[in-house]
Parts: sequence; C-alpha cells; structure tokens
Amino acid sequence: MTRTIVELHALQTVPPSNLNRDDTGAPKTAVYGGVRRARVSSQSWKRATRRAFHELLDPSELGVRTRRVAELLAGRIRGLDDSITETEAWDLAAETVRAATGTKVEPPKRKASAKEGGSTPPPEAKYLLFFSARQLDGLAELAVKGRDDIKAFFKDSGNKAEAKQIANSRHSVDIALFGRMVADGVDINVDAAAQVAHAISVHQAESESDYYTAVDDHKEREDDDAGAGMIGTVEFTSATLYRYAAVDVDLLSRNLGKGLREDEPLTEPVRRAVEAFIQGFITSLPTGKLNTFGNHTLPDAVVVKIRSTRPINFVSAFEEPCRPDQGGGGHMREACERLARYIPEIERAYGVTDDTKTWVLRVGPNTTALAGLGTEVSLPELVKAVGAEVAARQNDES
Repeated sequence: MTRTIVELHALQTVPPSNLNRDDTGAPKTAVYGGVRRARVSSQSWKRATRRAFHELLDPSELGVRTRRVAELLAGRIRGLDDSITETEAWDLAAETVRAATGTKVEPPKRKASAKEGGSTPPPEAKYLLFFSARQLDGLAELAVKGRDDIKAFFKDSGNKAEAKQIANSRHSVDIALFGRMVADGVDINVDAAAQVAHAISVHQAESESDYYTAVDDHKEREDDDAGAGMIGTVEFTSATLYRYAAVDVDLLSRNLGKGLREDEPLTEPVRRAVEAFIQGFITSLPTGKLNTFGNHTLPDAVVVKIRSTRPINFVSAFEEPCRPDQGGGGHMREACERLARYIPEIERAYGVTDDTKTWVLRVGPNTTALAGLGTEVSLPELVKAVGAEVAARQNDES
C-alpha cells in the first residue's frame, strides 16, 4: 500500500548546556555504540515543538493538556451563559468531562489554600487530559443544554454518545500529531501521527560540573562576610546531536479530518499541520537551563525526505562514534560525511530510492558532503515545498 511519510534528519551542535535533566539534575545520557552519548529525550523536544506551534498556528487549531480541564471548560460554559455561577459551571464541566471520557473529575483531596480564599477548590481530573479548542467549545455547548439536571441529562445514552463524539472529532493539530491517551476512555484515544526519536550525540560525550558563586549585593559592613552569599554547582555537556522525526501523513489526515472550513481546500488542514511540524521541530529548543547557558543554536544541516514505504532512522551511521577532526577540530564535518555515505547505501540496499523526494537545508563548508543528497533550500523554501508535495499526494489519493 502506498503511504506518505515525511522524515526529518537534523545535525545540531549545542554548546555547554543542560537541555534535559535527569532526576539528579545532570544532563541525560545514553550508551550507544559502546560509549556514553549526550541525550535529549523525545518528550522534551516534542514539548518544545508544541510550544513553537503557538507562534505558527491559530489558537483554534491547538489543544490544551491539563488536569484542570473542568476549570477550563467552566470558563467556556459561563461565556455561553453568564447567569451560571462559577461553582455551578464547575459541576456542569465535571459531569460533562466524565460523560465524554469516563474520567472522574473531583475536587483534589487537599485543604483549600489561602489563595483560594478557603473555599472548595475547582475539580481536577486524576491525570492530564488533552482537548482541542473546538472540542472544549462543543462540550461547553452540550453542558449548557443539560444545565437543568446534568446527571440526568447524561444518563440518556444519546447525550452521552454525543459527548464522546465531540471529544473524538475535530482534533487539534497537536493532538493529531502527538496523540492522546485516556486511560478511562480508550475508545477516544488518538494514535500519534508523529514519531520523535531521542536526540543523541554522534560522538562520545561526558558531563562536566560548573562551580558558581553568588555575591550578596547589600551588606551592613564591608567586613561582614568575606565569602559568597551562595555557592553551588550545575552540570552541563556539549554535543553535536543527531535528531530524527517522522510523520505518517495518512494517519495525520485521518486524525484531523478533511476540509474543516468551507473556504479552504480539503487538503489544507494536513498541509498546514505538516508545515508547522517541520518549522517547529527544526527551530525549537528545549528550555532546560536556557537562561544559564544561552545555548540558542539552530541545526547546521537538515535532510527532509518524503517516501511511500516506511520511515527510516539513519542513526546507525553514528553507531561507531565520530572522532574529532585532525588538529582538535569538531564533529560536524565527519557527521555530515557519514550521513552522506550511509543514506544512499541503505536506500539502495533496500530498494527505496525511486519513491523518495529529498531536500537539504545546510549551513557552512562542514556540511558540503550533504549537498548531493537532494534539492538545496532555505527553511521557508523547505516548508513550502514539503507542504505542497503533501497536499498534491493527498489530492491524488482523494
């Protein structure tokens, strides 16, 4: 069966930084090819990509993942009918979410804080729930319809089925890409269309420790204290990372649905989602210790492919760790040369060369080896070209 798979392969050098910490505060690592590598978890970079969507997409196309979904939904309920009190709106929202997902939404088992004025806090779900803006709007309208007796309203099987249908349609771009799991309502789970690998360094990497001090700016006397006001350490690492992600465009299209608006082509939602993912994934950066290290880098090289078979991760090109250039240089040149050799070799060996389109975004002479892999483009050109190809393939299948 013909498929449409978008792959992203990026090489990015990050200076001293701590993008993604473990439970001890140290940069995450992994052993690969017999040596320890720097690692940034897929969850961390997916979060960064989702945050980038807020600059790239309209809020109506995005979702919210929160335990405080009843509070969020209650705001929409009161927006539809301002005669509904806050407490009543919480109750309506809690019952509506329960009907839609099967999840209990109750006040947290803790004493009301002083911040909440000693009153009962708003109800919360047991775990994070992910809803699109359109789903929240639909559920709010349904809750207002059942305002008179919300529990009796959802005892009607038709009303309960409508709540589930609203929660399982018109998914936001981030839900369609990254999926949704509802433990108490598996029938409304969403399979993720995007797969994101843990980024790992192409070379052996070790963590280092920075000893720092903070000086007290105000002392009663100059001889009060000759020492620092605070001392501490922070761990960091630096690395050239291989980053990989793939999007199953066909699944993305099914998750999103086609033609959400009458004034746009049927392929527009999936094209817009793919373009946002490409730009968001390439340019985003996890924010761990970002103020401490200011490690605002962008990838030196990005290879994007559209293929019709199955996704391929090229990390095996770096199973043998890269060594520094002669004379104490960096790793980017060798990493690009490794990737430029490995990609055509594995595609030729498995017979997947003819159905693949490739674009290359690269910066500087160290990435020259990748130039022959595909059409060289800038980021805006890349986003536009891949979006157009995705839309054309969706039209062909319609």
